[in-house]
Parts: sequence; C-alpha cells; structure tokens
Amino acid sequence: MHKKGIAILGSTGSIGGQALEVIEAYPHRFSLQVLTAYQNADLLIDQAIRYAPKCVVIVHEDAYGKVKDALAGEETQVYTGEASLKQVVALKDVDIVLTALVGYAGLKPTLAAIEAKKDIALANKETLVVAGELVTRLARENGVNIYPVDSEHSAVFQCLLGEHHNPSEKIYLTASGGPFRGWRKHDLERVTPQQALKHPNWTMGPKITIDSASLMNKGMELIEAKWLFGLRTDQIEVIVHPQSIVHSLVQFEDGSIKAQMGLPDMRIPIQFAMTFPERVKNDFRRFNFADYPQLTFEKPDRETFRNLDLAYEAMDLGGTAACALNAANEVTVQAFLESKIGFLQISEINEKVMRAAHFVQNPVYEDYLSVDRDARLMAGSFCSDGAFKH
Repeated sequence: MHKKGIAILGSTGSIGGQALEVIEAYPHRFSLQVLTAYQNADLLIDQAIRYAPKCVVIVHEDAYGKVKDALAGEETQVYTGEASLKQVVALKDVDIVLTALVGYAGLKPTLAAIEAKKDIALANKETLVVAGELVTRLARENGVNIYPVDSEHSAVFQCLLGEHHNPSEKIYLTASGGPFRGWRKHDLERVTPQQALKHPNWTMGPKITIDSASLMNKGMELIEAKWLFGLRTDQIEVIVHPQSIVHSLVQFEDGSIKAQMGLPDMRIPIQFAMTFPERVKNDFRRFNFADYPQLTFEKPDRETFRNLDLAYEAMDLGGTAACALNAANEVTVQAFLESKIGFLQISEINEKVMRAAHFVQNPVYEDYLSVDRDARLMAGSFCSDGAFKH
C-alpha cells in the first residue's frame, strides 16, 4: 500500500493536533512529511520529536534558532519564513496538504499547494470565503481535489457521494447555536470573552469559538458551501441543532433528504478527508441513540446575530465583499478577545467595514490582497474608536 504523504499547515492548532492523532493511529497508511506553525515553537518541537516529519516550518523567524537548536539531533529539516510554506507544500513526497491555518493566512500556501497539484484537505474556511472563485478555478485547472474537513461540509460531501446524477435542491447547514443560543441583544451587551469561549459541544481554537458564538462561523460556512458544491445563495439554509449530532443535510429534487450524523468529533471528518475514498475502522466513541432521546431543530436568530445576514449579503454581492467581511472579522474578534470592544460590536464593525470597503466585482489575486489590507486598517480604526467601546 502506498503511504499518503501528509503536510499539515498549522499543526499546533486544534485541527492540526487531532490530525496527528489520526496519522499516529495508521502508520501503515500515512507518511508525515511536513509540520508548520506560526510561532508556537515549543509545541512544534515536541511534535517534531514525537512524529519525526521530514521537515518543519516555524514561520516566525525570531523562533527559528530555538527550533533549529532543539532539533539539531533529529533528521527533521527546519525552515522559517512565509516563503518556506510555499516551498514545502510542493515537496515531491507530499500527496495531501491539510490546511489547518487560522484565518486569511491559509490562502497563499493553499494556492501554492494547488499550483503544485497537491490534493487539499481544507480546514481553513477563510481560503474559500476570501477567494472562492479563484481557488476553485485553479483547483479545476490543476486537477486538484478539495476534501472538506469542516464537519458540516464533510457531511454534505458524504451525503452527495453516489449522487452525481442527482442534483441537490437545497442543503441545510446545522449550527449548534453556540453558548448564547436564545439570548437577546440586551443579554449580550456585557458578555465576556471567557463566556464566549465556552462552546457547549465542540473543542476548538479561540478564533473559531468566538466565530461560533457570533454565528460568523456559520456565515463563513455558507460562503464556503457555495464554492465547494456550486450552489446558489437560495439553495443554502442554516438551521440550529443544539445537540450537534446531525452535521448537515442534503435535500434532493424528489424531496428526499440525506443527513450525516455522529458524535461531535473532528477526528472523523479529518480521517475521512485523508483516507478518502475509504472509510477506515477506528476506535472513536460511537453514537448511542439512547443518549440522545431528542434531536431538535430551530431557526437561527438572525436579528440578534447579524453576522449571518452579513454573510448572505456578501455571498450575493460576490467579488471582494466576503474578503472585506473576513478581514474585518479577524480584527474585531481579536479586539473582543483583548476586551477592546464588546461582543455586539463585532458584527456592528464588520457591517460598517463591509459597506465602506473598496469593492471589486471581478478581482484578481492582487485585489484580494489590497482589499484585505485596507479592510483590516479600517476595522482597526473602528475598534479604537470610543463609539464602539462597550
């Protein structure tokens, strides 16, 4: 059996760590080629010693010496800088690149991997949010498969298997509702980052956890689904499912609906993306219907959680609208985590930036760079404005 060569971009994050668990469980299936981290040198060193990849990249150059010295006795090669990310994804023995970087930072190395004709296991939704048209076009041109790792998109992908002759009528993306499901605006005026970081079902990094609390994560998943599955805005609906057992559903033209279900465990979609088309036996905990006597569904509160409507609007506008929205959101979430703005101000500033940002209907790569930079500056200025203090 050919071992699939795996590169993990963002190995020190939540998804990267869980991917390593999957790889470790199947040494006869996978060959770990690349691990990368931005600046978490200590964890990257530990991972390199434990898993022995061919090479590692510590993007932050100030940490290069520490990683290089720590791995001096290992066979693992050590590189640094953003340019190294583009080089390592193109290595001959890499078959699949798991993009688990957080935010806009995932776009450039994902494009480099596609241009190197490497299949993508995509856990970085911002890549498609920011530049979905460009990414999917390049993937087609290079014969590259994009396997979704988000639990919702993996669910849709699995429901569509064997249905290539049967167009889907609609997809339903399920949302847990986050820690503030059922809250109203006045309830959210004084919430703290600590409260927002307590997700009821999933264990994730801080950025995506805040996005889940504000429903921006679901908004981004709307846009991601559009590009992954070639859908119109009116074909994608969000439904709140607090138990997080039904991961998403596909409705076909005859009215039939397929759902993919399971316990909320990110290792399942990670493993499926890396072993596709096979389903490989594992010892993960199994779902028991008796533990969940009720599975409930409800409409999202789009008036309180405005980010969801902003995402629909950005999807309709196309062009660079979603790029500006994503840039603003990365800035506002960080500002909220640092207690510089309140929770409700995340969506307020996101909306203000998306409306004011320069808009390009048919962007090239340089347009995405320019809009992202300018939207971040604008959002940063709003976060410093006393009018947005909580």
